[in-house]
Amino acid sequence: MCVVCGCAETEHEHGHDHSHDHGHDHGHGHGHGHVHSSHGDLHFGAGAARVSVPGLSQERTIRLEADILGENNRIAARNRSHFAAHGVNALNLLSSPGSGKTTLLCATIDALRARHAGMDISVIEGDQQTSFDAERIRATGVPAVQVNTGKGCHLDAPMVAHAFAQLHSHAHDPAHPGDRSLLFIENVGNLVCPALWDLGEAAKVVLLSVTEGEDKPLKYPDMFAAARLMVLTKIDLLPHLRFDVARCIEGARRVNPGIEVIQLSATSGEGMGAWLDWLAGADDDTGPVGA
Repeated sequence: MCVVCGCAETEHEHGHDHSHDHGHDHGHGHGHGHVHSSHGDLHFGAGAARVSVPGLSQERTIRLEADILGENNRIAARNRSHFAAHGVNALNLLSSPGSGKTTLLCATIDALRARHAGMDISVIEGDQQTSFDAERIRATGVPAVQVNTGKGCHLDAPMVAHAFAQLHSHAHDPAHPGDRSLLFIENVGNLVCPALWDLGEAAKVVLLSVTEGEDKPLKYPDMFAAARLMVLTKIDLLPHLRFDVARCIEGARRVNPGIEVIQLSATSGEGMGAWLDWLAGADDDTGPVGA
């Protein structure tokens, strides 16, 4: 995954690993970790690291992943404690590009205001470039911080820590320990890499648009295994598509038997009540879900 493809490595790590391991692994022929099927298909995720990186052995890949994720997870734990101190319930929204995350967030903000006037809501927006989504959120009156990752394909815990400091620079007020607020973290559109990264959230929520096809949970199992909730979006389009809802849910539960499912249309409002009810109870377990 992206923890070893370059976007999460420091310059020193990348230069050292490439020059050292490429010669060693290439000479011994064990750096790829792939297998062939009877049909000639190639499976590059069959090794111990479940990924093949040119120039890195499976063992070195595992060590590198452990080093990078270990540091990320230490900061994620700090984020989680900081969120708890501020009474913030943080949710990590994940999906492929175009699934409707920002549209759902805008509709959710309006619905939450109607149900819970005065609720404190904030958003961290993750994209490679532009502030388009953050501007859409700010237009609702909710504070949003845009995090542009450049070539990076996911948000990480340090990015979220910096963004949260922009949103919540105030000190925690112990006189109001019961005050709760929602922080939505809209991750970079990607059904692969963000699954691996703990940001300190209470839960990962994966959105799957019915326009994407019902086979996505089986094609991208790590994402659906890591999520507590799958939201099927754009269900108002179902009459116009060949999308088997039951098959999609069955696939998601094959990789994650405990995953919850909500079917929702941000356009028609169908399923919005179930989504708001889920949000109301989403902070019951504040540990890292799917980590």
